[in-house]
Amino acid sequence: MTSDGLGELRVVLVEDHPLYRDGLKALLDGSPETVVVAAVGTGSEAMEAAEQTQPDVVVMDLQLPDLHGIEATRQITSTSPHIAVLVLTMFEDDDSIFAAMRAGARGYLLKGADHSAIRRAVRAVAAGESIFSPGVANRLLDFFGSRDIERGRDAFPQLTSRESEVLGLLADGHTNEAIARRLSLSTKTVRNHVSNIFAKLQVADRAGAIVRARRAGLGDEGPTAST
Repeated sequence: MTSDGLGELRVVLVEDHPLYRDGLKALLDGSPETVVVAAVGTGSEAMEAAEQTQPDVVVMDLQLPDLHGIEATRQITSTSPHIAVLVLTMFEDDDSIFAAMRAGARGYLLKGADHSAIRRAVRAVAAGESIFSPGVANRLLDFFGSRDIERGRDAFPQLTSRESEVLGLLADGHTNEAIARRLSLSTKTVRNHVSNIFAKLQVADRAGAIVRARRAGLGDEGPTAST
C-alpha cells in the first residue's frame, strides 16, 4: 500500500501512435504503483478495454483513427463512472479542453509533460483529484476570470472592467497584495480600485463588497479575507 492508500493502479492506455504508446506503457509498467492492463490505439478499442478490464484509470489521447477521444471519454465515464479518465494530448485549444471536461475527464495533460508529472497525474485522478498541465490550468483560470468580469459588468454596470476584475478576486477571498500580484499592479493601485468599488457599490467595507459580489454570482463561497 502506497502513502496515498491507493495501492497498485490498473491502467488502460489509449494512443494511436505505437512508439509513443509503447513508451507510455514502459513508463507506467516500470513503476511499482501502476500496471498497464491494456494498450490500444482506437476509441472503440478503448471502450471495449475499459468495459472488459474495469481499470482505475484510462489515459486517453484525443485524435484517434475511428471514434474521437472525447466521445470515447463520454461513453466510458457514462457507463463506468468509477473509472477516471486522464486526457494526454497535444491539443491545448479551449474547445478540446472544455469538451474533455464536459465529457467527464478528470485531468488534462499535454504530451510535453515529463514522466514524473504523468505518473503523478495518474495517481491524482485515481484519487478523485482534478489535474491539469500548467498551461491548461492558466487557460481555465483566464476563462473563469473573464466570466467573473462579464458577470460583474452585468450586475454592476457602474464598475470599470478593471474594477469588475478586482471585485471578482475580492469575492474569491484574495487580499490586496494577492490581487496586485495576480494582476501585475501595485498594491496602491489595487487599494484605489477597492476604494472606488466601495464607493460605487455604496458599501462600507470589504465584507460588504464581498456579500454584494457573491449575491451577484461572483467568486466562491470560501472564507472572507482580511483587509
